[in-house]
Amino acid sequence: MNTSLPLQHDFPKQALATLVGGISTFFAIVIVWVLGYQLIYAGRIFPGVSVAGVDISGLSPGDAAVKLSQTLSYPHTGKVLFRDGERVWVASPSELGMVFDPTASAMAAYNYGRKGGLFSALSGQISAGGLGVDVPPVVIFDQRVAYNYLQNISTQVNQSVVEASLRLEGTNVIAESGQYGRALNLDATLIYLGAQLQSFRDGEVQLVIQETAPKLLDVSSQAEAARRILSAPLIVTVPNARAGDPGPWTFDVPVLANMLAVSVIENNGVAEMQVGLDPASLRKSLTDLKNFVDQHPQNARFVFNDETRIIEPIAPSAIGRVMDVEASIVAINDALLRGEHTVNLSVAEEAPAVQDTAVGTDLGIVELVTEHTTYFYGSSASRIQNIEAAAKSFHGVLVAPGEIFSMGNYISDISLENGFAEALIIYGGRTIKGVGGGVMSAIKSLP
Repeated sequence: MNTSLPLQHDFPKQALATLVGGISTFFAIVIVWVLGYQLIYAGRIFPGVSVAGVDISGLSPGDAAVKLSQTLSYPHTGKVLFRDGERVWVASPSELGMVFDPTASAMAAYNYGRKGGLFSALSGQISAGGLGVDVPPVVIFDQRVAYNYLQNISTQVNQSVVEASLRLEGTNVIAESGQYGRALNLDATLIYLGAQLQSFRDGEVQLVIQETAPKLLDVSSQAEAARRILSAPLIVTVPNARAGDPGPWTFDVPVLANMLAVSVIENNGVAEMQVGLDPASLRKSLTDLKNFVDQHPQNARFVFNDETRIIEPIAPSAIGRVMDVEASIVAINDALLRGEHTVNLSVAEEAPAVQDTAVGTDLGIVELVTEHTTYFYGSSASRIQNIEAAAKSFHGVLVAPGEIFSMGNYISDISLENGFAEALIIYGGRTIKGVGGGVMSAIKSLP
């Protein structure tokens, strides 16, 4: 009996045929499903599609537009808040230029899963049907309206930079603090506003405010310094004052107030306010005082004792001094800022060439060198009195070798108080009576 068995080489052909048939069947099913899905939702929005959280799947674009216009009232009922510290401004989206377009939004939802090629469209349909998709609403944002609204806020927010300042009311110091400048950046704020409106939710929009710091914000310490300066009169003195020295001099508080100066100094972009007495005003006053303070050093005066052949002092020497006006200005202002109101002037002392301890041999004075006598026959008693008064001014004066002697440097003030009398003088080519008559005659008569 003969049995027929299938050949082994026919099996791969059968498997391949089965695989091809399966794949063909799968694609046929997919095509039928896709075509059926498209036919079912032809003219309607695919399942799982919503706009701003409103489900409009299965609706035609027209019906979806109606539903969106009835459901989404955000442009009119929504709240957008702007805040600046404790101040707030609240507006509806429509007041900020937002207009919702339900028709365009419905068409955007309808086109989801239908654009971008076959595979992209199918991917969108599957994504919407599975997890769902929320299509952004189509809105028209008229930035001109929003710009005008923000400009109104800027008039309340913006402020100019104010520098701190000091001023005087009489002798009272008034300090005014500085202020930061603030300016609302409209363009930057519009960007944040547009993003908030697109979300279709109530929310707060950040106001973009740019601040500009003043160069001087607080001058309270300078105000205290000014008050210290004006807290008491200023008294200036000659250092190491001796009997008969000039001063002290007092500057009352109102005088100091008139001299007070406020200046702003900038260094490497950093500004600093400085207060003190105005150097120019103080210089004028101190220059007047310098005429009283300055004095030439005075040598001691001597007489020669013929018996002992030594010199004997008859008037002590005096130390000279020169006032430094500029250094005194600095010393006064520094002292006032420390709260000190009694200040020594800056004075340099100059020792005399010959002090009252000098020895005759050191000066080369060991004997009488020469002697002269002048006679004034016929002079009136008053003229003789004037000559004697003038001679006292020169008694004991030392004249160094080669030195030019000037009587004007030594003669005292020609006045009745200094022992001078009225006598005939020549003035303007005429002979009249005047104090000190005869003194010039004596000078002319000296050899």
